[in-house]
Amino acid sequence: ILLKNKVGVALRNKWARFKEEYLTHRASWTNEKTFTKFTISPIYRFLFPRIFVYVKLIRHMENKIAPKTEETVSSNMAAPFKLNIKRTCLIGFAFFGILLLWQVYDSWCPTILTDLFLKAMYGVATESASDEQVRSLQYLVGVIMAMDNLAALILLPIFGHLSDKTHTKIGKRMPYILAGTFVCAVAFPFIPLFYHFNNLAGTISMMAIVVMFMMMYRNPAVALMPDITPKPIRSKANGIINIMGYIGGAFATVVGIFFVMSEYLGSKKTSDGSLAPHTWAYRNIWAVEIPFLVASALMLISALVLFFCIKENKIEAEMKDELARGEEISATEDKVDDDKPLSKANKRMLFLILFAEFFWFMADNGIGTFMGNYTIYYLGASSSSNMINTIVGGIGSVLGFAIGGYIAEKIGRKWTIFSGLGVSFLAYAVWLIMNFTVLRESAASGSFPIIIYVVWFVKGFGMSLVHLNSFPMVVELCSSKKIGAFTGYYYASSMAAQTATPIALGSLLLIPGFDFSFLPLYALLCLGVSVMIFLFVKSIKRGKVVVKKGFAAFDGED
Repeated sequence: ILLKNKVGVALRNKWARFKEEYLTHRASWTNEKTFTKFTISPIYRFLFPRIFVYVKLIRHMENKIAPKTEETVSSNMAAPFKLNIKRTCLIGFAFFGILLLWQVYDSWCPTILTDLFLKAMYGVATESASDEQVRSLQYLVGVIMAMDNLAALILLPIFGHLSDKTHTKIGKRMPYILAGTFVCAVAFPFIPLFYHFNNLAGTISMMAIVVMFMMMYRNPAVALMPDITPKPIRSKANGIINIMGYIGGAFATVVGIFFVMSEYLGSKKTSDGSLAPHTWAYRNIWAVEIPFLVASALMLISALVLFFCIKENKIEAEMKDELARGEEISATEDKVDDDKPLSKANKRMLFLILFAEFFWFMADNGIGTFMGNYTIYYLGASSSSNMINTIVGGIGSVLGFAIGGYIAEKIGRKWTIFSGLGVSFLAYAVWLIMNFTVLRESAASGSFPIIIYVVWFVKGFGMSLVHLNSFPMVVELCSSKKIGAFTGYYYASSMAAQTATPIALGSLLLIPGFDFSFLPLYALLCLGVSVMIFLFVKSIKRGKVVVKKGFAAFDGED
């Protein structure tokens, strides 16, 4: 009892020293859990002696108002960073919707445009068209696919900058995410509807609307992760975000296995090279409409999950100290300052990364855009084979996203990206060699070769290491006030590549003797240029950073 009284007197004396600060800060504390829990709630007043209430309040106020000593700062800097996996997965629902839509768009739209142009220019449907007629139209297909991206190239930095300057009750990114998702989800199913009724202008118009509004929310959606994640653990967070995105892409791919575009077109070949008999899907509107409807529905659901589960302003306030600590140990040549322009060294590093990114997207998106046509028009195989191939590549990507953050911790982001480029280069080289040997026999029989599945798995793994670490490298060069703008630069570079590569590859297909078998050669050349540029990016070692390992890296208060 005497000891308790002595402690009580000491605590009351200490309380008196904080009384003025307590009265000053009380108004702002009434909404906080600690104040509410230990001073207002009558249940806690009854259950716990007043001495424990004093202890909690004093500790709380010391954390709030006590000046930070050098020892305290040093201790905080050495504290391990931890990633809240639940919150990161919820943020990933934004990317889930993006890749879901993008997968459906890239898988169906080039083939849709090819069929429409065949009817408009040659008066024939796909099943009756010659190889020369199909190849001659790929330039136009590439131009249409690129024009949408050209508009996005302009819009991405604009919406990134606007979202940086936006302040609303639901956050600075959320208004753009919700508005863009809603418009995309409404417009998306009209693409196959106009196509089914052979309305070329309507189809292209809907494609343009979808892409432009997707870019309205793509930039803010991607910027949401670095807004609330400290720099040293952004690669791991980006891995989770990308895995969520690939799950969205997998949903679209699975739908494509059951609703086969080649059966809608009547272009699937049998083993003897003749056209397969027509199925229920032949020119049936639901065979092309259902994948787009499913994508729209899942996009809306993902946006609602994000809106109700992620309170942007609240989380950003909670993470303020962690974000500031991450800024202090970022891996940049020169220190990043909120109030100063980008240094010459950091600007050089940014340009090199963006130029290298441009060429690796030229390679990856070039073959991605025309892979559906390669499967249908060159191999004569079912479009469902391409969907399975996409799933296989996605599995390789998920594996890369799962371990890429740990690899980057060991060898640095630059050499992790360089390794990914090397692995992808090897995969394309194998594909190129096989294209001029065994794959020509497969093209005559209408089968889909196993070797392409292997190539796609390896390529998916390699490019996942690249994408996982390149975005954090870019946003690490900026301050917290410019994340949206730098996200815009990153995606402007990728969209510039996606604008140029369909036109470039489509133009090459006009050259006599240059057919879809040259896809891997094109990818190899672009990837080689990217590797040479990226060699000049400096590998910056940040200071000693303590990052939790294994499952501990994914803990955090939910």
